[in-house]
Amino acid sequence: MLKCPQTDEAVRLTGEKLVNESGSVSYRIAAGGIPLFAEEFCSAEAAVQQEHYDQIADAYAANLEYPHTKEYMDYLDRVLREAVGEGQLGVCGEICCGTGEGFALFENAVETGVGVDVSSSMLAKARQSFADSRFTFIQGDATRLPLEKNIFDTVIMLGGIHHVPDRDALFREVFRVLKPGGVFIFREPVSDFWLWKALRALIYRLSPMLDHETERPLLYSETVPVLASAGFNDMTWRTCGFFGFCLFMNSDVLFVNRVFQYVPGIRKITRAFAHFDDWCTRRALFSRAGLQVVGTARKPSAN
Repeated sequence: MLKCPQTDEAVRLTGEKLVNESGSVSYRIAAGGIPLFAEEFCSAEAAVQQEHYDQIADAYAANLEYPHTKEYMDYLDRVLREAVGEGQLGVCGEICCGTGEGFALFENAVETGVGVDVSSSMLAKARQSFADSRFTFIQGDATRLPLEKNIFDTVIMLGGIHHVPDRDALFREVFRVLKPGGVFIFREPVSDFWLWKALRALIYRLSPMLDHETERPLLYSETVPVLASAGFNDMTWRTCGFFGFCLFMNSDVLFVNRVFQYVPGIRKITRAFAHFDDWCTRRALFSRAGLQVVGTARKPSAN
């Protein structure tokens, strides 16, 4: 499945490195068997994200462990499962995989999984979580994937698109690595509602977990045309998350969010907010007003 992102040649294992066919480029393999393509080839934008997430990997994982965060994530995961359905995902790629959130969510539906991320620290955590030999993790740039074409039945991105400024290059790469008829599944921050756009402009500048210079939430008018330009069709777009998201999913930004873990019955309170948010974003008036978008897009089948 792997190729040299610099020369597009196949790679072979030579000693403790992967080497391209011409022998001009080699890539180190880290502990745990993670090929480090981004050490040799990485865009300037990806390098910023690499440094950022190598630094915050531990804090990122910790912020997902609060009881209210887990409860609200259950709601967001239900919306994602609803969009994906009950079928098998086959050979699956998770791009900007971080700790492997997508694989954890759909583990039983994945035949073989390949996770790609630019941060070796995040990949090390993913490798620790997935001892199953079905899952492989590699370090690479999402806009120039070290992967052959037409290899995945499904590609997942959960919270990765908004970290990539060059969406044209990203979507072309996702399209390239999907098999004809393959499906691209994503869940991302979205700022089509004026209130969330204003709040995020402030939050992205305040939080040490976020980088306002390189991270940009999705907009429908910017995203769907770029997906179509890459070749995708049969697209779906549904937003979710509302006031409850602001309260329970910002523990990395607001200290009061962390205090919620000590509130008696916080899971039930969070669940009630999630039900309200779900009801709001299913109304026609607020169908584009959620803080997260769950979307799918398909690569046309070969004629």
